[in-house]
Amino acid sequence: MKKITLFFFLCLSMYAKELVATIHIEGMTCPLCTTAIKKSLKSIEGVKSAKVILNSKRATVTFDERVTQEELLEAIKNVGYMGDIITIE
Repeated sequence: MKKITLFFFLCLSMYAKELVATIHIEGMTCPLCTTAIKKSLKSIEGVKSAKVILNSKRATVTFDERVTQEELLEAIKNVGYMGDIITIE
């Protein structure tokens, strides 16, 4: 029974709707800032990729529908920065 349940959830996660968020991030000053933010975002289960660009002060995060906006912003806040979601598509 455990195997069936695990298989069900694995299949479900494979077909979860994929979303892309653009987030404005305040306080980044160096490449280490972008690395810390990217690592924190990618640690969230359901985040597929995270790209953080220092010059534009933006992050582009690809994630599935299990991830909430609050989780994304909390991950940024946990490493010392403030984020505002610009768009989610």
